[in-house]
Amino acid sequence: MMMDILMYLFETYIHSDAELQVDQDELEEELLRAGFHQKDIYKALNWLEELAALQQSDAHSAISTGAATSTRIYTRREMDRIDLECRGFLLFLEQIKVLTTETREMVVDRVMGLETNEFELDDLKWIVLMVLFNVPGNENAYTLMEELLYSKEQGILH
Repeated sequence: MMMDILMYLFETYIHSDAELQVDQDELEEELLRAGFHQKDIYKALNWLEELAALQQSDAHSAISTGAATSTRIYTRREMDRIDLECRGFLLFLEQIKVLTTETREMVVDRVMGLETNEFELDDLKWIVLMVLFNVPGNENAYTLMEELLYSKEQGILH
């Protein structure tokens, strides 16, 4: 349900270039009217606040100094959430320069921040889009990821 709220917000406000300075109370009311539960709304809005905080954090700046040939080793908890297909997709996105080591870590952080039992590749693609949209300087990567996401109907990605 949390993913549904995030996708709804992304498509309604961010992706459509709608007015972003929406009052949080108004936004909560709109989400309630759309049929989402209050608890899930709070979780989703908190998730978005944590995403915004990540780009201002110094914690991720140290990651970008890693070698281009380094390999990301996932913890057991991360592997429980991010299955082999999703981890392979993250590696693919790094190889084609959609993700940097820094933005990959932001994606992993936000995936781990989701409060959901079900997580699959399509969810990951949306999280990647949201992270790239929120980090300045990633416009080209965002555009490429958007093309990858929307072209899957033509069989480019499965």
